Amino acid sequence: MHPLGPIDSSTTPRYAGFATFARLPRLDQVERADIAVVGVPFDSGVSYRPGARFGPAHVREASRLLRPYHPALDISPFEVAQVTDAGDIAVNPFHIGEAIDTIQSSALDLTSGGTRLVTLGGDHTIALPLLRAAADRHGPVALVHFDAHLDTWDTYFGAEYTHGTPFRRAVEEGVLDTEALSHVGIRGPLYGKKDLQDDRRFGFGIVTSADVFRQGVDEVADRLRTRVGDRPVYLSIDIDVLDPAHAPGTGTPEAGGLTSRELLEILRGLAGLDVVGADVVEVAPAYDHAELTGVAASHVAYDLVSLMAAGRGEGA
Repeated sequence: MHPLGPIDSSTTPRYAGFATFARLPRLDQVERADIAVVGVPFDSGVSYRPGARFGPAHVREASRLLRPYHPALDISPFEVAQVTDAGDIAVNPFHIGEAIDTIQSSALDLTSGGTRLVTLGGDHTIALPLLRAAADRHGPVALVHFDAHLDTWDTYFGAEYTHGTPFRRAVEEGVLDTEALSHVGIRGPLYGKKDLQDDRRFGFGIVTSADVFRQGVDEVADRLRTRVGDRPVYLSIDIDVLDPAHAPGTGTPEAGGLTSRELLEILRGLAGLDVVGADVVEVAPAYDHAELTGVAASHVAYDLVSLMAAGRGEGA
């Protein structure tokens, strides 16, 4: 069966119709899905500015202009894979523990037939249950984490599950392959040197935003590819990895970040890896201007879909 693709923009204007991601068919309109884009409108784990619960809808709206052929990767992802929009996972905004359980069980349901997920957040708390589900399917996974922040802190106000703690919990729970963990884009002040010492102890390597600037995207991508190897890998992208000039619509902005071009080129440099899951999180539209953040996030999600489509069947 030939994949059902996006709505034809020559017959229906891009600004009309339902705002599914890239105007793709809904999950209930297809017989199967190789890749599903799913939203998690949850931001109860934030430590500063709220609003990422509105991120999935914002990114979908900004994705209307995406087109079916990806020239940089030389692939038409919607032709080689059945890609769908699975809607949103509805979670309890008043109970973080229950929300985490709901996200994990929903991700397991969605991937039961071999479907791989690109998830639109929501805050970064959602990465933990998504990683649990990925590890349930593939064993402990490698991680490439794009972010201004480490997100390996222990607690906030005594709370163990927040948007600043998911990767510490994931290491403690054994869902990550600690031989292949990387942060990219880290910058800004920390609480103390112990933050870096703890992070190193967990097994993470750090590529700072200054490293990207000085070394260039090709060298950074090569280093990441070498570190991941042929392991199943999860890609987690906090949109605040971008400089606020490129992504103002986020909850914890930090000066000195990547450009959208640098982020996209690094992602494209990861082609061929066995990407088993991915997320784009922390888009907070209330702080966005002219859809800068939404457009950037929609293109990041499109590249993640394209990476999965390019490697479809490999390592499965």
